[in-house]
Amino acid sequence: MANPDLPDSLILTERHGAVTRLVLNAPGSLNALSDAMLAALTGALDRLAQDATTRVVILAGSGKAFCAGHDLREMQAARAQSDKGAAYFLDLFTRCGALMQRLPALPQPVIAEVHGIATAAGCQLVASCDMAVAAEGARFGVNGVNIGLFCSTPMVALTRNLPRKQAFELLTTGAFIEAHRARELGLVNRVVPPEVLTAETLALAQTVAAKLTAAVKIGKRAFYDQIGLPLEAAYAQTAAVMAENMLWRDTEEGIQAFLEKRAPDWQDRG
Repeated sequence: MANPDLPDSLILTERHGAVTRLVLNAPGSLNALSDAMLAALTGALDRLAQDATTRVVILAGSGKAFCAGHDLREMQAARAQSDKGAAYFLDLFTRCGALMQRLPALPQPVIAEVHGIATAAGCQLVASCDMAVAAEGARFGVNGVNIGLFCSTPMVALTRNLPRKQAFELLTTGAFIEAHRARELGLVNRVVPPEVLTAETLALAQTVAAKLTAAVKIGKRAFYDQIGLPLEAAYAQTAAVMAENMLWRDTEEGIQAFLEKRAPDWQDRG
């Protein structure tokens, strides 16, 4: 049976040339990551992974907020059902973790467009994106500790964005940080006035979309592959990636165009 509090489409899809903008569309719950929202967003990302016409993805939220994290009402309702115990919650957090891992694994760069609040798993969503643009006044937090539920899974993405002690402070105090502080700590790339948030995020996305798509794809994969490697192994792996990249026809054309001070004539935009 359909939930009357949810809109017909939980994910709105907008095309802006080579940029696809996905909008979480459950404003009544502050775009909480309900079971249905997790499934809808996972499906949308899986489709985009196969979409050669999309070069950059933007992830935004409708209504007053970007995302308020997990749907606590849904979680409490599940707790009340005698047949749903630890297995249900383990499955929920596992599915959420799988969604978060799809973002860095997606071939296209993903930019979070953040307004209002991004809390708990919503903050995790921002941290899992490749880049983020925030509106002035946006607030970020991993606030589960305030209700007795430590944000252990959001912590995974958070600690890969923020310095260790700053992340631990947020996790244990449940405090919010403002957008400018989030930028200082490395959670977001840019902070802009609210009225130009979408335009500025699109401008960043279109700048990236204008690059050679194959180079951005191989670069994104190499970026995440090398992060966890020891220094010597990281250099060995990225040297192999650059050697492969150098042999492409479009890379040869790009270098020659630079030397001749003209625009490159790239043939393979996929």
